Amino acid sequence: MGKDYDFDYIVIGSGPAGRTASLELADKGKKVAIVEDGDFGGAELNTRDLPFEVGLDFANTYHSFVNSPAVSRSLPHFNLPTLNTAIDVKRNALKNEILKDFKAKNIKIITGFAHFLDSRTIAVNDRKYTAKNFILATGSTPKVAEISGLESVSYLTPDHVFNIHRLPRFVFIVGGGPTGVEIAEYFASLGTGVIIMERGNHLLPREDDEVADLVTNHLKNLNVTVVTGSRVTAITEDATSKIVVFMNGTSEKMVRVDSIVLATGSEPFLDYGLENAGIDYKKTGIITDKYFCTTTRHVFAIGDCIGTADSSTKRAELEAHVLVENLLHRQKSAPKYSSIARHINTHPSISVVGLNERDAVSRDLKYRKKIISLKDIPTLKYGDSAEGFVKILTDNKNRFLGSTIVAENSALALELKNILTNPAK
Repeated sequence: MGKDYDFDYIVIGSGPAGRTASLELADKGKKVAIVEDGDFGGAELNTRDLPFEVGLDFANTYHSFVNSPAVSRSLPHFNLPTLNTAIDVKRNALKNEILKDFKAKNIKIITGFAHFLDSRTIAVNDRKYTAKNFILATGSTPKVAEISGLESVSYLTPDHVFNIHRLPRFVFIVGGGPTGVEIAEYFASLGTGVIIMERGNHLLPREDDEVADLVTNHLKNLNVTVVTGSRVTAITEDATSKIVVFMNGTSEKMVRVDSIVLATGSEPFLDYGLENAGIDYKKTGIITDKYFCTTTRHVFAIGDCIGTADSSTKRAELEAHVLVENLLHRQKSAPKYSSIARHINTHPSISVVGLNERDAVSRDLKYRKKIISLKDIPTLKYGDSAEGFVKILTDNKNRFLGSTIVAENSALALELKNILTNPAK
């Protein structure tokens, strides 16, 4: 006779991966619990998607307004606590909707830090819970660079940028990837002096040169100082400012700023007793097969905790959906990521579907490319702006490999299907 468990499934983590899995399993009659130690909703609602969306939208609206010829030279005032409140209002409304759905489907919400005692048991606070199966969706945390003196200096991570109550006069951003350039645009649009530093030869090192060049020029137009091919060697602070020391080529340089933001990537959150459950992992994430099964056969992992290189809400939701379908129907299907776009929410914004040219070169693929200015694609223009382009890659048989869109609203431009269905035109 089988052992009785408290739940059919315990899901650890309430971000998009864990939330999607929980709701779909409960919808099929499974007894489900979800565990969350931090703010319900994960990074999507609390530190990443929603705050960045609201914050960047406000910053760009403000910048457009104050630079309009119709506005007097006396700049309008704003305060960050009001912006923080707007973010909180929207966040809480979404959380309440999600919690309502959970209650409607009888999903038990367990608040606290989960720690595996064995492969069927976790401890949360002073209670133990057992499950026939576990789904790990614990996401990631900001990666803190190893910089001399950092431990004694206050700094911001992307998780904190939209929680500050006073705008710094000058900010230094370490890291020129997607998050770094979004934060640079945010502060610069609100009038803060910004330096952004990237170790690589250009910002957005994963993207094609045309994309990086356009974004770099855009930031420079916002008076952002862009420093590439450089690395921070030390950080200190005194009574008046923070001091950043960095190497630019063979030259050591120093700059004084009010705030420092470490936008140096993220790493999976893994510290909750995985070894007690026989679950193998490495620094880059929990080890799974392509069907999301860990080294313990009744424990599965999805989302950023299995790797952060292609992190996105849509990707996490897709992985959750595919996993649930496999579990419910005893099948083995792997997700098809080719339709999942990655977005960078600068203005103009960037969306990449499939491969970009850098990917094709790294895979030694033969390809053809075509770059079309937005001026020649009226349907993709957003408002009066025609800044940007569509770059399409095909193989030698004219089969679609990927596309990069740079447009005022590139996510909307993924109505791009009209182009992708016949990429040669």
